[in-house]
Amino acid sequence: MAKEYSSRQERKQMEKPPTEKPKKREGLWKKITLTILTLAVLCILGGVGAFYYLVSDAPALDESKLKVPLSSKILDRDGNVIAELGTEQRTKVSYNEIPKVVEDAFIATEDVRFYKHKGVDIRRVLGAVLANITGGFGSQGGSTITQQVVKNSFLSPQKTIKRKVQEWYLAFQLEQKYSKQQILEMYLNKVYFSNGLKGRGVYGVAKASETYFSKDLSKITLPEAATLAGMVQSPNNYNPAKHPAQSQARRNVVLSQMKKYGYITKEQYANATAIPMKKLVKLHESEQTKYQAFIDVVVDEVEKYGDANVNTDGLTIETTLDPKSQAKADEIINRGSEFYPSDAFQTGFVLTDTKTGEIRAVGAGRNTTTGGLNFATDIKRQPGSTIKPILDYGPAIQDLKWSTNHQLVDEPYQYSDGTPIRNADKSYRGKLSIRQALIGSRNIPALKTMQAVGLDKSREFGNGLGFNFQKDSFYESHAIGGFTGVSAMQMAGAYAAFGNGGVYIKPHAVTKIIYQDKTEKVLAPEPKQAMSDYTAYMITDMLRDVVKAPGGTGGRANVPGLDMAGKTGTTNYPQEVKDKYGFPSNATRDSWFVGYTPDVTVAVWTGYEKNQKDHYLSKTSTNIAKYIARDMLSATGDRSSEFHKPSSVVNVQDELYIRGEKMDDLPTPDTLDPAKSVTAKYDEKSSSISLNWQYASDLLASTTFEVSYDINGVKGATQKINGTSATINGIVPGKTVKITIIATNGQTKSAPVTVTVDLTTTKDETTPPADNNGDGNGTDNGNGTDNGNGTDNGNGTGNGDGSGNGNGTGNGNGTGNGNGTGNGNGNGNGTGNGNGNGTGNGNGSGTGTGNGDGSGTGTGNGNGSGTGTGNGDGTGTGNGDGTGTGGNGDGSTNPTTPPTTPDPNKPSKPGSNQTSFNTDSYSNNRFNKLERNIIA
Repeated sequence: MAKEYSSRQERKQMEKPPTEKPKKREGLWKKITLTILTLAVLCILGGVGAFYYLVSDAPALDESKLKVPLSSKILDRDGNVIAELGTEQRTKVSYNEIPKVVEDAFIATEDVRFYKHKGVDIRRVLGAVLANITGGFGSQGGSTITQQVVKNSFLSPQKTIKRKVQEWYLAFQLEQKYSKQQILEMYLNKVYFSNGLKGRGVYGVAKASETYFSKDLSKITLPEAATLAGMVQSPNNYNPAKHPAQSQARRNVVLSQMKKYGYITKEQYANATAIPMKKLVKLHESEQTKYQAFIDVVVDEVEKYGDANVNTDGLTIETTLDPKSQAKADEIINRGSEFYPSDAFQTGFVLTDTKTGEIRAVGAGRNTTTGGLNFATDIKRQPGSTIKPILDYGPAIQDLKWSTNHQLVDEPYQYSDGTPIRNADKSYRGKLSIRQALIGSRNIPALKTMQAVGLDKSREFGNGLGFNFQKDSFYESHAIGGFTGVSAMQMAGAYAAFGNGGVYIKPHAVTKIIYQDKTEKVLAPEPKQAMSDYTAYMITDMLRDVVKAPGGTGGRANVPGLDMAGKTGTTNYPQEVKDKYGFPSNATRDSWFVGYTPDVTVAVWTGYEKNQKDHYLSKTSTNIAKYIARDMLSATGDRSSEFHKPSSVVNVQDELYIRGEKMDDLPTPDTLDPAKSVTAKYDEKSSSISLNWQYASDLLASTTFEVSYDINGVKGATQKINGTSATINGIVPGKTVKITIIATNGQTKSAPVTVTVDLTTTKDETTPPADNNGDGNGTDNGNGTDNGNGTDNGNGTGNGDGSGNGNGTGNGNGTGNGNGTGNGNGNGNGTGNGNGNGTGNGNGSGTGTGNGDGSGTGTGNGNGSGTGTGNGDGTGTGNGDGTGTGGNGDGSTNPTTPPTTPDPNKPSKPGSNQTSFNTDSYSNNRFNKLERNIIA
């Protein structure tokens, strides 16, 4: 039974339904499913709620904004509107006027599934999401053409989740309201295409075709359409006129996309990619906007800071423009042949605020018919010697604690690889200070300085001033500017730091952007302490001498009364270029001048854009950069401001030292040997004195001679001479000329050597008898403005003003020449006629015959000084003060050119040199200390 019971029990167990365990499992799954559904519903509800929250303040689809891009306002530094961009640079076309090749190029590049999606391309979004996960939010966009229309019409450029959700929402709405053709028409009429000719903003495919290819959109070709489609990603970087190489590469990417998606064949692809971009572009002329050079810089800056579009986004842009400074820059740019040697001659320059880095004015180039190429910012050239304060002497003071009197030897030398280096004049000056080396722009001391500093320290110093020198491409030749790749904008920023106590601020034109939704972005760069204040001031003090000291290479840029500093720089053509184009051996490629005051800084480049026949700078035209800098600084510099020596700098005998550092290179009180065997010869025909002397040949290279003179105790000019001869012009007989020569090596001086030339006994060569109709006594007649001094009597063909006394009554008329001497007191001028021949300017004293007008009572003959050695004999009535002009004589003269003030708008003529000079003296109001060895 037990067994049977057991069997029945087993049978019952077998017959029982499943245990309760499966029921529990089934309940668990129900709970999980219910939970998931609940969470899903909550997520959906939460997502919907979040979605509605994010789009709750999305703008409405305003049809006017869809069809008309919003203009941006650009304000000057005072808040005045100087331009509105976006209202005129557009040519609207309908969808039916858009060629198929244009539509295909843009769709293949920007939105290949344009005709399939409903405003948002999910596949593209997922790809962008993946990229943003790996690269950070905003690293890649997934915007369709529809989304781009929405973004450019209604939304700010900020890359946020909220803005992206609003973009999707509005894109979907747009697709519900407009057809694909209407949306494409909106897009192709709104899209921005960089700046065209002279920097004018261009948008819309029709205007772009006109601007870059000079043709109607209906005639556009495949490679041209691909070029425009490629620009959309980065309009300025792919501008075919400014950056043809980058634009061509991007165009070929577009053509590859068109081939990939079946819009063109392999043969069409091959033919289109074979066309060089430079042959494709043909720019269309258009009128330049006022301040366009500056606006071009503004547009570039705004685009670099984000994806805001100045031509479509309705921005308000606050800038640093100073209209008065820009007007001066424009005046200089627009000068003609009286200032520039040819129409092809180019210049680019930038004026900045020394203390803030704000750009005040831009000179973008002359006759800029190259599609907005800005010669102040876009063109990169070798800097020549303007780089020496930045890569050589600046880091030497900063890191090696050199003084301005640190001694170097200018001698035959080589680069570390054995390549010889030479100075520009192919000579050597021996031992000199870094001040003298910088003033004279000597190459060998500059290289020695960089080698002492080390390439790494030199490169780091330069990079702290806004450059981007790479270690693997930084060489010793950088010491003298032997590399390509700097702009006037960069040079202005670097030099301003020297004038700003060592603080570098990147030059900038934009201070703030205000968007349509009233959000703002402040763009002013952060100041950086690039060097110590002692380095900045010591470089500045040496660069003062480059401009102010006699013989300094920057003398033509000097503005009297303005505390300024600066540096010149020139570069040469390679020999093969000279041979190819027939350039002379001294042909110059680039000429620079960078100058600054405590308030403003200007960097000027001059040269030619391309190598062509006659496209080189002559000895005269290399000075134009200095004249431009002079004129800009004269118009904008504050003459009351000065550079102030910081407490970290010590002045010892006019050389500067870092406080607390050893002074091993103090100036020595050694004396120099004086000049020997001095001879002086007067040439009456040329009214000049020729000087010659001898000096020890081994000391001559490092010695400069100060030649000064006085006439009857009145001091004339002082000139610095490198050599053993000089010429003094404008010397006429009748006076005693005392000439003094002092040798100096920049630290010590020799005893003076004096020679006297007595010209009081010189007689007039022709003294025919005269019929005198009246007597008069005159003393020192005829000192005229800008006329030379002479003692010969005769007749000339020029007019002169003279002062003298005529005593007597009556008038005298005569036709001959009369010589006489007499004394009288009083001032008066007479006009009269006489005949004779003279060769110079001078003061004549004596009596003669002629017609003269005077004021007073009495008769007398007065001699007026004119151009010519001659007698203007006249009769004056009485004693009195009067003014008049000297006599017109019938005769031939050889007038000596009077000293004049240089025309600020005209370069000096060839042939001027520093060893032949007139009686106008060098003016140096600020620096009486500059008695140094100045290298010409």
